[in-house]
Amino acid sequence: MKLAPNLILVGPMGAGKSCIGRHLATRTGLPLVDLDDEIERRAGTSIGAIFEHEGEAGFRRHEHQALADLLAVDRPADGLLLATGGGVVLDVGNRRLLRERGFVVHLHAEPATQLARLAGDTTRPLLQRDDPGAVLRELAGQRAPLYAEVADLRFATDGLDAADAAALLAAQLRLHWRRGVPA
Repeated sequence: MKLAPNLILVGPMGAGKSCIGRHLATRTGLPLVDLDDEIERRAGTSIGAIFEHEGEAGFRRHEHQALADLLAVDRPADGLLLATGGGVVLDVGNRRLLRERGFVVHLHAEPATQLARLAGDTTRPLLQRDDPGAVLRELAGQRAPLYAEVADLRFATDGLDAADAAALLAAQLRLHWRRGVPA
């Protein structure tokens, strides 16, 4: 059983990090912070606008700073439930922070599931291409090893709605994670 102050959800877009996170926050009593929402709040603009004006590299700088601030060692030990963006694992410093400061759950979804869940979503800059399915498959191939590197637990969300997934995940968490600060 891992002792960690924060519960962190990683995984590809459309895996359910934000939706499952809302249900899980109720079950755990942890405040939910959506990293993408936090980045937008701090920047005073949308993620799409950040990508447009600063590119992906600029967005990743915003992402790293917000993550570092949220997971800072001097934050209260009560912890938080953090729903990250799909690419948070691309940065080696982010991966270190995730491993050191939380119990990390890799929410996995197959690209077909992701595509169905994201149908009609125009807010995701990386999917604004001719073949979003191909993009999701390519991202899965690149990022799956990185999710595995940071994950304390892998949880598949295919075929589950957010409430059922949160209930099943909460049961798994009781077996693998204890909230607190490691000695």
